[in-house]
Amino acid sequence: MVVVIQRVQSAAVTVAGEIVGQIGAGYLLLVGISKEDTAVEVQRQVAQVSKVRLMADADCKMGLSIKDTAGAVLAVSQFTLLADFSKGNRPSFNNAAKPDVAKPLFDLFVQQLSTELEQPIPTGVFGADMQVSLVNDGPVTVVLY
Repeated sequence: MVVVIQRVQSAAVTVAGEIVGQIGAGYLLLVGISKEDTAVEVQRQVAQVSKVRLMADADCKMGLSIKDTAGAVLAVSQFTLLADFSKGNRPSFNNAAKPDVAKPLFDLFVQQLSTELEQPIPTGVFGADMQVSLVNDGPVTVVLY
């Protein structure tokens, strides 16, 4: 499982010209589910996302978690995070979980994170062609494996 966290001032995901999820200040999460992932990995990533300190504290340092600040979170499933270029220039996605495995794990990730942060987590539409817009704050972007 790969989770890219982008600290944002705002973010939105659009499908077919319609905004399906949007937030103000907080985290945009791009989530890639691998074929080896299980509910245990989902739980580990939820804990890490909720505790990682990327939000600015009173000294403008990354000293606070998203939970500390009650910041918003937008989660978008993105299988392309599992791209493998080891055999050339065209990506292979063999490491990505198939949709029938990935969707339930993504949904579990969103549900558990929502419970942990005590707030709803807007998402994109799983498997859809989505356009994601954001204003990266910092810029701060980290990758959790």
